[in-house]
Amino acid sequence: MSDVINFFNTVKYLKFKQIYYRMFYLMRNKLIIKTYHFKVRDQLKPIIWEDILFNQRSFLDSNSFEFLNIKHRFNSQIDWNFEEFGKLWAFNINYFDFLNQENMTIERGVQLIKDYVVNDKKLIDGKESYTISLRGINWIKFLSKHEIEDQEINQTLFNHFQRLLRNLELHLLGNHYLENGFALLFGAYYFQDKKFYKKAKQILIEELNEQVLIDGGHFELSPMYHQMMLHRTLDCINLIKNNNWNQYDLLSFLESKSILMLSWLQAVTFKNGNIPMVNDSTFDIAPTSKELYQYAKSLGLVWNEGRLLDSGYRKIEKGIYELFMDVGEVGASYQPAHVHSDTFNFELYIKNEPFIVDRGISTYEKNNLRREERGTSSHNTVQIGSIEQTNVWGGFRVAERAKIIQRIEHENKITASHNGYKKIGIIHKRIFMYNNNQIIIEDNIFGETELKKKAIFHFHPTIENLSLESNILRFNKKEIKMEFLGEIDKIETKSYYYNIGFNKSQKAFKVIVYFDKTLKTDIVLNEKDGYE
Repeated sequence: MSDVINFFNTVKYLKFKQIYYRMFYLMRNKLIIKTYHFKVRDQLKPIIWEDILFNQRSFLDSNSFEFLNIKHRFNSQIDWNFEEFGKLWAFNINYFDFLNQENMTIERGVQLIKDYVVNDKKLIDGKESYTISLRGINWIKFLSKHEIEDQEINQTLFNHFQRLLRNLELHLLGNHYLENGFALLFGAYYFQDKKFYKKAKQILIEELNEQVLIDGGHFELSPMYHQMMLHRTLDCINLIKNNNWNQYDLLSFLESKSILMLSWLQAVTFKNGNIPMVNDSTFDIAPTSKELYQYAKSLGLVWNEGRLLDSGYRKIEKGIYELFMDVGEVGASYQPAHVHSDTFNFELYIKNEPFIVDRGISTYEKNNLRREERGTSSHNTVQIGSIEQTNVWGGFRVAERAKIIQRIEHENKITASHNGYKKIGIIHKRIFMYNNNQIIIEDNIFGETELKKKAIFHFHPTIENLSLESNILRFNKKEIKMEFLGEIDKIETKSYYYNIGFNKSQKAFKVIVYFDKTLKTDIVLNEKDGYE
């Protein structure tokens, strides 16, 4: 019964077109078996392309690959449908990102493409619209920068784009549908195809207007996905600027969106270059902020650091610290696949080093670990009993979700309340107060319940030797202390796993403070005691 309720509370947020196209594609694909073989025109010339930002190294040597920190060598023949390490690993080998890594030779790249072409009829994950989109861009970049003209490759690539055009991810929308648009723009320029271009233009204008918020943040509210979407937008600017076909039709629009996204990225990125690991974010997937800044500057873009508004994130820089806070709504109500149950979560960096952190993600598999990593207890916020503020389930689904019912902002103070526990009659209010040497976090629980309330604080793996004396927590850095005041029942120190990438974690410590209705967490940063 709970799954039925979760399903209803998930579907009710979807757009009509998502439900319609999910049913349409399901029925059409069951009743109609169609292959797409439109003759590509002869003497196709590659577009002008030069890599400015290379993909990470994932092809190692011979038939050996590494994705998501998992290495695998195929003995003789590459299995493009290989799923032993899960769906995402299988998707990655079909993306062909490795074509545009720095050390890829022309001969090996062509060999890999031709092997894929030979196995085209056997492909499973490779025929998904998302993998076609990413692979299509990578093939076009590689073929163009090396001026490779191969009729068989081009015909297969053209067939894939035709398949994509008829299977756009309208049932998902979000970043998937936007990736379809980016890919069709590359396909339009490469094949000089007006049908591809018309659809690409429509998708990019509609979706970038929808998905880029007023403050420049991507509406799925994952800094990692923001970097990925910004990368694609910069690629499109690069494409248009270097090729004369329909040169100025979209250029100014894409530049304006990129500038907004760059401003937001600069506002949330820590001084050491890290992004906050909130929602579905982890290391070594997207290009870094620094790489994206350099790419944008090479394209002649100029921007200023933005002001965080409707994305719901706030970042304060005072004295020796940077404090990142989430005081906003669950992102993209109709596409929250990358959302976590993390309202009022925060990260704290001191002297450019992570101190209190979000644990990030290590998997996209639909398992207990993914559910745990998305859950309330994996974030620096308050959980009541075992209830989730926002009901994350099924790997990528979200049912009932926390809503912000009050937010008041002053120069040195933010007060916000959410109703994520409304089903038990509870409102959680959190107040962030800050000056140059001190941060105070005050939690107030309104309503009656016998369930335990706990505030969770996750520390970076470099923070060791935690010492708890009564209600005062000290660290290996003696000039920092945390004092817990209020109606405290007990304080526990436990270990957890901090994620430094997919399938890659480090052991670290977290502190759990059990309290009744009020808790005041006083973080004192005494710069005068010699913090270096």
